[in-house]
Amino acid sequence: MSSDRNGNRGFDRREGARGDARRGRYAGRGDASTRAGSDRRAGADRMAPGARDPRSRGGRTSGERRRVQTDWLHSDLANEPISRHGFLMAGLGLAGLAITARLADFQLVNADRYQAEADARRLTSQVLYAKRGTIYDRNGTVLASSVECKNVYVNPQLIEKKQRKKAIKALVEVLGVEEDFVSDLIDQDTTFAYVKRQVDEADAEILEKKNITGIEFEPAIKRVYPNGALASQVLGIVNVDNVGVSGLEKQYDEILTGVNGSLARERALDGSFIAGGAYKKVPAQDGMDIVLGLDANIQRVAEDALAEVVERVGAKNGSVMVSDPTTGEIICCCSYPTFDPTDLASASNADLNLRMVTDVYEPGSVFKSFVAAAAIEHEGMTPDTEFSVPAVVQVGDDQVRDADKRDYGMTMTLREMMRRSSNTGFVLVGQQVGADDFDAHVIGDFGFGASTGIDFPGESLGIIKDRDEYDGATLGSMSFGQALAVEPVQMVRAMSAIANKGVMTTPHFLKTRAGQEVDWTDGETRVVSEETARAVADMMRTVVDEGTGKLAQVVGYEVSGKTGTAERAAEGQNGYLEDNYMSSFMGFVSTSDPRAMCYITLDGTAAGSDAATPVFRTIMETALPALGIKPTR
Repeated sequence: MSSDRNGNRGFDRREGARGDARRGRYAGRGDASTRAGSDRRAGADRMAPGARDPRSRGGRTSGERRRVQTDWLHSDLANEPISRHGFLMAGLGLAGLAITARLADFQLVNADRYQAEADARRLTSQVLYAKRGTIYDRNGTVLASSVECKNVYVNPQLIEKKQRKKAIKALVEVLGVEEDFVSDLIDQDTTFAYVKRQVDEADAEILEKKNITGIEFEPAIKRVYPNGALASQVLGIVNVDNVGVSGLEKQYDEILTGVNGSLARERALDGSFIAGGAYKKVPAQDGMDIVLGLDANIQRVAEDALAEVVERVGAKNGSVMVSDPTTGEIICCCSYPTFDPTDLASASNADLNLRMVTDVYEPGSVFKSFVAAAAIEHEGMTPDTEFSVPAVVQVGDDQVRDADKRDYGMTMTLREMMRRSSNTGFVLVGQQVGADDFDAHVIGDFGFGASTGIDFPGESLGIIKDRDEYDGATLGSMSFGQALAVEPVQMVRAMSAIANKGVMTTPHFLKTRAGQEVDWTDGETRVVSEETARAVADMMRTVVDEGTGKLAQVVGYEVSGKTGTAERAAEGQNGYLEDNYMSSFMGFVSTSDPRAMCYITLDGTAAGSDAATPVFRTIMETALPALGIKPTR
């Protein structure tokens, strides 16, 4: 080191070079103490390279410390505050841990879920519908069965532009669908869109032979009815997914449905199936067959006879049920108007109803049979018990008369009251039974207002006053079948007690399933004694032989029956409509050993019960020989 003339020390060339290098190293770091030392060595008027003049704007004095800064790209690895090497290694370690955790999630923790998601993106699963069980009548006639068919769909991604018009034309011509509908489907951004479901095999085959890429098919099952509209309300309907939505199809859906299978196939991104790709088929298990107590021939006769009389007398609707009162088996049942299950678009919701089960109404004079039974069973009356019957009886605010409009009193036995169907006479019988016993033994014992146990959906329970709701007109009106509303099948069940020696049976459609007889005896209930039942049945025989039910006579057979002509209540107001009745007849054959019972109702007609009695005869003339019931006269 040398000195100038003023005594200041300076650097020689070598020392100056080392000093510059040293200053260059530390200038970037901006160490305050180093900078101060350099200042002292260089003299008061000299500043270290890179130092800021403290007099300049924002400058620091020599006593101030500057923030340590690190140049991560160019710093000295050996002397930097945080090692870049360590930082990089730490980052790589964290990345490795994240990747390991992610791999563990994919391969161990949620492997099944990710595999399922991957399969779902490339596998297409189709339902292989199980065939619903076949429904047979008591003689083995097929009433409903299932056949194979096809669902037709399109994959717009596979339909080339030059094939678009050809595809639309083929679908419209073969399937009968609207052109605009098909055009919209083909223009969708999707790989799957139904064109029409449950297409007949023959039509599907015609379409398939056109070999148009993008028009595809899947196996399906549909319900068919070999006898057309026969018993359609009883059988009910199924939807396009083969689920029963009404009638016995709904009631026994679980038995009939079976278990669907599946078909899984691998698709490419454009939706086309990959040749040799994944393929898995799980076969469907067909449903169970069932046999009903219905007789198709008797059902057809009943439907034709009912339709004829409803149209002829201008009734709003009508119903028929034929059953075996000793077992409860329903042999035929129908309502009119009805519907065609192959043309549901033309059917109204009301026509789908089996009115014998779903509707309620005032039963009229047929109800007198149960009042008579309670009077004999609990009040000690007999068919020969006499009453002095006036021409008019006051019931609440109303005056009740008989249908013959007589203006004089008469002495009548209970049998005569039944024969003439005397309203005034049965008001007196009801009064003698009394409100408490009437509620307990007519309403309660015969099951009015309660479920019958019938195997059919949509049963109505009726509208009947509780005992504490009776007013001055209730007992008298109910004694001849008004002021209460019941479903027809409740009347059928109640009458089975009269026909079946006092034991009430459960009306039912199902006879066997999977070849096994179904036991319905749990629903049997004794209502009256055998003697009481026999007495009422005999009085009802008089009604047909000599009284209001003469038109129900069947040559060669004893018939017990009761007519009814109930006034129809005006909706939304008090009172009854003029010339608007529920006309009905219920009878069974034979009186002493009945095996067939028939109930006919005609709703909303000006005709009386004499319109219903001929229908009974027509049906029985077919039913009795078919059921093997031998003549009794």
